[in-house]
Amino acid sequence: MEIERKFLVLDDSYKQLAVSHSDILQGYISRGHGRTVRIRLRSYADGKKAYLTIKGPSDDGISRYEWEREIPYGEGLELFAICQPGRIVKTRWLVPAPDGRHTVEVDEFHDGNEGLVFAEIELAAPDEPYLAPPFLGTEVTGDPRYYNGFISCHPYCTWAEK
Repeated sequence: MEIERKFLVLDDSYKQLAVSHSDILQGYISRGHGRTVRIRLRSYADGKKAYLTIKGPSDDGISRYEWEREIPYGEGLELFAICQPGRIVKTRWLVPAPDGRHTVEVDEFHDGNEGLVFAEIELAAPDEPYLAPPFLGTEVTGDPRYYNGFISCHPYCTWAEK
């Protein structure tokens, strides 16, 4: 089970607090009815990796079933070729939370989603307490507009409130 809270980001102070970052190219083999099958190609400073992920629907917007496996990068490239139209291009920044127990993943989107930045905190339980860093803004947990599957086919530049 993946349990996470999602927030808009107020400023770019997370970049100075980050312990690492990676570039991500993500495509969807299938998406619909809250279920997704995705391929993620991830570039780190020391190499590249690929992942196959299956996610189930969420009843509460906070938790959902997630199955993920690393696969050989070449196979990820092959599977990316059969993905549906629409993709996600983003940089992911990993920031230690002030409580020292959690990591905040900040996703800075590119291409048609330029300008969209949100953060996620993974928790062990939906009501687990955490200390939020000061760059977290409005909570958007459960808002389907901020699911990667949605923004892959509805780019942020087409619906963002400017």
